[in-house]
Amino acid sequence: MADGENTMNFSRRRLLQAGAAIGGGLIVGIELPGLAQAAAAGGSFQPHAFIRIGRDGTITLVMPKVEMGQGVYTALSMLIAEELEAELDQVRLEHSPADEKSFGVAPLGQLTGGSTTIRSLWEPTRQAGAIARTMLVAAAADQWKVAATDCRAQNCKVTQISTGKTLDYAALVDKASTLPRPEKVTLKAPKDFRLVGKSHHRIDGQGKVDGSTVFGIDAKVPGMKIVTVAASPVFGGKLASVDEKPALAVKGVRQVVKLDSVIAVVADHMGAAKKGMAALKPVWNEGPNAKVQQADIVADIEKAAASPGAIARTEGDPAKAMAGAAKKVEAVYRQPFLAHATMEPPNCTVQLSKDKVEIWTGTQIQGAAVAAAAAAAGLPPEKVVLHNHYIGGGFGRRLEIDMISQAVEIAKHVDAPVKVVWSREEDVQHDYLRPAYVDRIAAGLGPDGKPVAWTHRIAGSSVFARFVGDAFKAMNGVDGDVIECAADPVYATGAIQVEFCRAEPPGVTTGWWRGVGPTRSLFVVESFVDELAHAAGADPVAYRLALLKSPRAKAVLALAAEKAGWGKPLPEGVGRGVSVQFAFGSYLAQIAEVEVPKAGDGAGQVKVRKVTAVIDCGMTVNPDTIRAQMEGGAVFGLSMALFGAIDIKDGRVAQRNFNDYRVMRINETPEFDIHIIPSGEAPGGIGETATAGIAPAVCNAVFAATGKRVRDLPLARAKLIA
Repeated sequence: MADGENTMNFSRRRLLQAGAAIGGGLIVGIELPGLAQAAAAGGSFQPHAFIRIGRDGTITLVMPKVEMGQGVYTALSMLIAEELEAELDQVRLEHSPADEKSFGVAPLGQLTGGSTTIRSLWEPTRQAGAIARTMLVAAAADQWKVAATDCRAQNCKVTQISTGKTLDYAALVDKASTLPRPEKVTLKAPKDFRLVGKSHHRIDGQGKVDGSTVFGIDAKVPGMKIVTVAASPVFGGKLASVDEKPALAVKGVRQVVKLDSVIAVVADHMGAAKKGMAALKPVWNEGPNAKVQQADIVADIEKAAASPGAIARTEGDPAKAMAGAAKKVEAVYRQPFLAHATMEPPNCTVQLSKDKVEIWTGTQIQGAAVAAAAAAAGLPPEKVVLHNHYIGGGFGRRLEIDMISQAVEIAKHVDAPVKVVWSREEDVQHDYLRPAYVDRIAAGLGPDGKPVAWTHRIAGSSVFARFVGDAFKAMNGVDGDVIECAADPVYATGAIQVEFCRAEPPGVTTGWWRGVGPTRSLFVVESFVDELAHAAGADPVAYRLALLKSPRAKAVLALAAEKAGWGKPLPEGVGRGVSVQFAFGSYLAQIAEVEVPKAGDGAGQVKVRKVTAVIDCGMTVNPDTIRAQMEGGAVFGLSMALFGAIDIKDGRVAQRNFNDYRVMRINETPEFDIHIIPSGEAPGGIGETATAGIAPAVCNAVFAATGKRVRDLPLARAKLIA
């Protein structure tokens, strides 16, 4: 297996490799989406679906992906501006329509997720800019009757090198639109980059600070009504009855809509809608899931983990190697259900007519959103218009379309446009949860303390199986996402076998959560490698360096250890812990420094003092965004590690809001020290990397500080002092 190659059995996160450099740049044949003939329709030059230049010189990047805090609007604008020879502030943004043919790029089409945006668009976005630049230069050369080699593009102008004459791009739009599209274009060599690789302020930052940015929840349609909803509190429950009169008595409430498992209050404003909902006393037919309990779900997963599962990977003879090992180490790790708890709760605005449905929302999966609206409205997809917006947190929650289907169903009963907004409580209690997992893992160590055998059995729900339906049978029972970073650990393991035991919790719908596979697998693998180091009597960093297969992985770990002061003395009750990963196409090492007081306020509670992170994500676009993602992703992962847990009681989610589903607060946030290793490799992903590896780093630090090994998350429920 090649260094760093995943053994996944589907390509959700396959890295698109950059082409080979030729001469002063990259010569590429053009096989891209959206390459309709360049046209000047509406007074603009659009040689590619991603880019449009107006007769006034305005450059518009038509975004094939969606921004939800990861910084891709800035990064993709930088790529376009780089190749077009424009400045970043000369590029405007426009959300693309739902159009897979024009805007879909492998491996995920228009779907935004899996930390794939820059990986998949690093080359196509630059190509779009280079196509436009090449055609504008050709237009100028044609107008001056000179060779294109005597022309140079710079700062939205084309200059004739021999004479110094210039023409603005605006003056070349009409002529460029009549020219044939080039068969090949030359991309700039990295040594010639002006923008890419340098830090730039986020182009969407100012609007988010001053409130002018429009998220899905901010959409406004003339005459619209505001709707709040309440679904059956029990999974799969149905509405039995409800008296509408108390809600209708509230000033501003216009009607109550009753669906199969949801009631909706339609009002002139949110205040009235909430008061109307509070006045209702619905009676629910709770159905067969009303007796489902957390303990029973965990017991079912434990039972599944006790039996052999579908083989995800086998290499060598693990049983024989284990039998001959000098020492055997085994452990069981447990992880709970998790909610997404995005700052912007689910919402969708709908304007429905007899032959058209328009929706305003923020979605990570435009094609599915359109299909859901069409199905709910009983119209063909071509009759749906989607207005996609900035997303106030996605994390995989907006890969789902339940809020869109629900909003359209409600709109069918209301003679006005509707904006449907879920409350925080509805969001937490009706989320598509990250699955709960049980992992049984064991290793046999040789006389030198290194593994000669490795077995890992994973039990839990398969999100991918829900998405692909019957096609899952062709995967031989293996969810390639769940096993990521488990079937292909970054370490030499000796003989290895990894299994997946699918165990679906009754009633609970599970979903992707900022990268399911690595976030769950790395907690287990990196915690267990720490256990192996302890069993071998070795330093955790030195032990990893001896086992790591990739030079890039060794480099991030060595630098992280140096920057964190690994091995330097710490006060009593303070420890350092480490994790290393190759996930989402990037290498990352994180070292957490934690304190666990033995007495006083906060005794036994984990305080994360500092996180040192070193990332090698290949070619960098905007280093400032990478650092921000390393910090923000780690905070998200720390919230999960310290506090995150959803419990099921009587067939319903026990938690309701941020008071009992905790996230890290400002005063709890650690100091960060982030370092980026320069690299000429193809770009990797960053949106989910820091989230995935922080939990084991913290748990390993807790062991260093207290001597207590944490195998069950969250840490807030662990007993760390006697």
